[in-house]
Amino acid sequence: MHVTWTKGGEAEVTLLVDDLITLLSTIPSAPGSRPDGKLASGAAVRLKVARCRRQDDRFVIEGRLIDTTRETRAELVLLLAPPG
Repeated sequence: MHVTWTKGGEAEVTLLVDDLITLLSTIPSAPGSRPDGKLASGAAVRLKVARCRRQDDRFVIEGRLIDTTRETRAELVLLLAPPG
């Protein structure tokens, strides 16, 4: 998993376009909420949730990144890059 949520649970980043982010999470987060977490490197990830829907045993969370540094954004882009 890419993100470990502060309130518990984990998420994998599936899409990142500018500030818009989509994650597949083990826990839900209501629209309007501002969950925060950390990447494996310790970099902080914070977003404002626009939509959250169940997909099998996970939750698809769509939102907008908040207060993200260039370094963290670059790390997120690397997580989405295919291996090799």
